[in-house]
Formats: sequence, C-alpha cells, structure tokens
Amino acid sequence: MERIFIYQIQEAEAGQTLLDFLRAKGYSRHMLTGFKTSPGSLLLNNGIARGHALLGVGDCIRVRLADEKASEKIPPVFMPLHILYEDEDILVLNKAADTPIHPSVGNYENTLANGVAWYYAQKGEAYVFRCINRLDRDTTGALILAKNALSAAVLSAQMKAREIHRTYLALAEGKTPLSGTIQAPIARVDSSAILREVNYKTGESACTHFQRLDFHNGLSLLELHLESGRTHQIRVHMKHLGFPLTGDFLYNPNFSHIHRQALHSYQLVFRHPITGKALIFQAPVPEDMRRAFLSED
Repeated sequence: MERIFIYQIQEAEAGQTLLDFLRAKGYSRHMLTGFKTSPGSLLLNNGIARGHALLGVGDCIRVRLADEKASEKIPPVFMPLHILYEDEDILVLNKAADTPIHPSVGNYENTLANGVAWYYAQKGEAYVFRCINRLDRDTTGALILAKNALSAAVLSAQMKAREIHRTYLALAEGKTPLSGTIQAPIARVDSSAILREVNYKTGESACTHFQRLDFHNGLSLLELHLESGRTHQIRVHMKHLGFPLTGDFLYNPNFSHIHRQALHSYQLVFRHPITGKALIFQAPVPEDMRRAFLSED
C-alpha cells in the first residue's frame, strides 16, 4: 500500500526547517529516522532532502509512504467486514462479537486482523495492521484502523491527548443512578494475566462517566464516556459500582439475557488525521443487545 503526500510551502510556513515542518504535520521520530534509510521516500524540490534545510516560499516536499510487505504472522483469512468508512488514510469498521482484534495464543486465523489482511490481499495491496482504538473480543462496534504510518502517528497522538471521543452503550444489571462518574484505579489481579480489579494501592488512574438512558427488563441501558483507556475499564468500573454488565463471562457470568458482555462502541468523534476534518461515526446497536434489553423475562 502506497501513499504520496505533496506539500507546497506557503509564506506562513517559510523559514522553518524541513524537520520542524514535518514534525508539525505529525510525522513521528521513528518515521523521520526511517527516511534516512529509504532513498526517494523524502524529496525537497525533487532533490535530496536534508532535515535542517530552511524552507522557502514555493518549495515542494514529496513524501512517499509505502508498505512493501504485509504484516508478518497475520495470514489473510476471509471474514465478512462491516465497513463504516474508508479512504486513503483510514478504515473504520463495525466489529462483530466473538472477534479478537489481532492474533494471539490460540487465535491465529480468526481475528479482525486476518479479515482485513484478506480484504486488502484481494486488492493486491500490502497492508500493515495498525489499530487505533482496541476493543475486547466480545465488545462490538466502531473501530479505527490507520492505512499508513502518518495517519497512525497522528491518530495515536490524538488518542494520547484524549482527542478521540468514544461513546459506549452497555447493559448493566440493576437500576443504576441516573448519572455518575467512577474514579477508581485499575490494576491486574496478581494471580491472573487477564483479570483486572479496582486497586487503590497498585492501580493506574481511570475515570468513567455514565448516564442511564432507560431501564427495562431488570437492565440499565447506559451511555458511557472514558477519560482513560485501561484494560476492561468499563467492565471493572461497573462491577465495582455494583451494577456489572450482563453476560460478562469474566466479571459477571450471567447469560440469561445475552451470551457475551453487553458492551458496544457506539460512536467515535475525531479529526481526520490528514485533512483535519471533524468526523463522526456511529455503529448500529447489535441485535443481541437490542433483544436482551427489550425482551420480557
């Protein structure tokens, strides 16, 4: 997969170094270092580009980003993909339940990464898997993949700066307060590589905001927003509050309503990594969550 960027220097941009210009565009230190060992990937006025060269009005910078090889150890495997949006720089998917994000022990060919690798292999394009917002295996909904190193660097910086706004929907057992904020540090349980818990001594800070939208069938329909991104954050915080997510095999294995944790990445709001345009994507609520909430006991 190849992406070429052409920059024409304007008056307001003149006088700075090439390196400073590229840093302002979001190029990471790793990318800037890589240009040195990749002839032709960075040109200034069709010639050799030196990082400390001062830019003048009308100067032309050409950047070529190319993935010559696809991600190793991710064999292409057919998988239906629900694509919400795609352009030259990003791919936004609606992830299904029972779908790990990327290969791991015991999950080599049944992951979202395998399905995306197959999707691009059919187009004859080498694709490196770059996932921006990760979701648990059974959490459904909107997910961003970057299609080149620059969009990945910019989106990762947005995520770190909390500029990618994520809205989740969840079904919690019991009638929660109308709204609230959970500020409780989360740590890994000592005896487990998977389980997390609220731990005020060893945990990392975590903050979750929630609002109850409705109550039916013994379940609270919640809208949640994260100020941090700890592993299993919503699941652990809601259990800590006394209203665990229904169907959560790790923290509340009650499958009378649904056979997975009832958690859905409903909306993503962020700026396009290249154009800066404000984007909003929504993933439809999955049918199993809809049935769990609306059906009668």
